[in-house]
Amino acid sequence: MSAASPAGGLSRRSAIAALASVLSAPALAGLRSDPDFDVLIVGAGPAGIAAARRLAGSKWKFGVLEASDRRGGRCFTDTTTFGLPYDQGACRIHLPPRSSLAAQAARNEIDLYPDPEALQFRLRGRRAFERGLEEVRSKIELEQFYADRVRCYEAIASAAAGKDDVSCTDALPADLGDWRKTMEFFLGPYRCGAELKELSAKEYAVSVDRGPAVLCRQGAGALVGKLALGLPIKFFSPVNLVDWGDRSVALETSGGTLSARAVIVTASTAVLASGRIKFKPNLPAPYARALETLKLGSYDHVAIEFTGSLLGLEANEVVFEKVGDSKPAALLANLHGTRLSILNICGKSGAELSREGEKATMDFALDWLTGVFGANAKKAIVRTHATSWNKQMWTLGAFSSAVPGGQGARKLLAEPLGERVWFAGEALSQSFWGTVGGAWQDGERAADAVLARLGK
Repeated sequence: MSAASPAGGLSRRSAIAALASVLSAPALAGLRSDPDFDVLIVGAGPAGIAAARRLAGSKWKFGVLEASDRRGGRCFTDTTTFGLPYDQGACRIHLPPRSSLAAQAARNEIDLYPDPEALQFRLRGRRAFERGLEEVRSKIELEQFYADRVRCYEAIASAAAGKDDVSCTDALPADLGDWRKTMEFFLGPYRCGAELKELSAKEYAVSVDRGPAVLCRQGAGALVGKLALGLPIKFFSPVNLVDWGDRSVALETSGGTLSARAVIVTASTAVLASGRIKFKPNLPAPYARALETLKLGSYDHVAIEFTGSLLGLEANEVVFEKVGDSKPAALLANLHGTRLSILNICGKSGAELSREGEKATMDFALDWLTGVFGANAKKAIVRTHATSWNKQMWTLGAFSSAVPGGQGARKLLAEPLGERVWFAGEALSQSFWGTVGGAWQDGERAADAVLARLGK
C-alpha cells in the first residue's frame, strides 16, 4: 500500500486523528470560512475505500464517514463465528484480468484461485441421475443445461438488440421444458438477486461476459478490509443530510456538521431511495427516479459447518435442486476445501424468508438440506449462521439490478450534482454492477472525477 499522505504532509495516522478532532468539535465548523476538507467520502464499503486510496496519493485533505462499526459494507469476511473465513456478502472477484481489485490482491498477499464453477443438480433425496445408466443420463442432462444456458444468453442478447427493452423472462426460449424454473432461478435470483421478469434484457446482455471468477481464500471482505488499513475512516458516523446548495457541501452527521469542497456518496441505492440520507436541495427528479429504478435484490447466506466434508462433494461445488413447487436455493459446498458450506437464498423467495425472520430462514435451510441430501446431512451439522441484508440499516438489500427500460439509470447517477456531489458504487458500474470489483472500480472512477474537478 502506498505511503502517500493527505494534504499538508500528514501521515495517515495524523489524518485519522485530524478527522476525529474536527468531528469532536463541530461547533467550530460553522465559524470557518473555508471547508473542513477538500473531499469527504460517505461510506467505507469497496467503492468508498477505493476512492479513498485514490485520494491518498494526492495533495488533497480528505476523510471517510462510515455509519457502522466496520469496513467493507456488503463485502465482509467473518472469521469469528466458525473460526474460518466466511464471506457474509460478496465472495467472488469477476474477470480478474480487467479487475483493479484483483491486481491489489497480489500486492497484498491475498490468495486468489479460480472458481471451478462445478455444478450438480439433485432431485429430492438423490442426485438428479444416479450411477450406471442414470449417471450417463446425468451427464447428458448437465450438458443440456449448459447448452440451454448458452441459448438463453443468446436469446437475451437478441432481444436486447431490439429497439424496445423487455424483461429477461420474455426473451427466454419457449422450449426449456420442465427445467425452465431451474434455469430461471439460475439466471435470475442466483446470479442477480432478482427475478428474471424484473430484469432488463438490455442491461443483462451487457453483463453476461464477466469471464471466469476467482475466489479469495482469506475472504473477499478480508482483502477489502486490508486495503482500508491506515485510511482516515471515522466509524459510527452516519450522515443524515447532504446540503449541496452552497459552493461547498455540508454534511450533517451524528457528531456534528462537516463541510467539503466535494463529496463522494457511496451509500446503497436502497438507502438513498429510502430517504435515510436527505438532500438539500432535494435530489433532482431524474436522480430520484434512477434510485427507484435500481432497486436492490435479495441475497442471503446460511452458513453451515458440518462434521466433515459434505457428502463427498468437491471443494466449491455448487448444488442446485431441480425447482418444483418449493422455494429454490443453491449450495456452495465445502468452501475453500473446509467443513463450511453456504446455502444461497435469493430473489423473491429469499426476501419472503427474510421478512419472516431468522427462524423461518433456518427452518427452510434445514428442510432443503434434508430434502436434497437426506436426514444424515442434518445430523452432521455443527453450527449455523444466517445473514439478513434486507434488514441491515445501512444496506437494505443485496445488490442492484435495473428493471426493463431502466438501463440508463446507472449512467445518469454517474453525473455529479452541481460539480460538488458524486455518487459511486456497484449500482453505477455499467457492466459489473452487482459485484465487489464493479464497486471498487466505480469508486476509483468517482475519485478520478473529483481529482480532475479539484485540479481545475
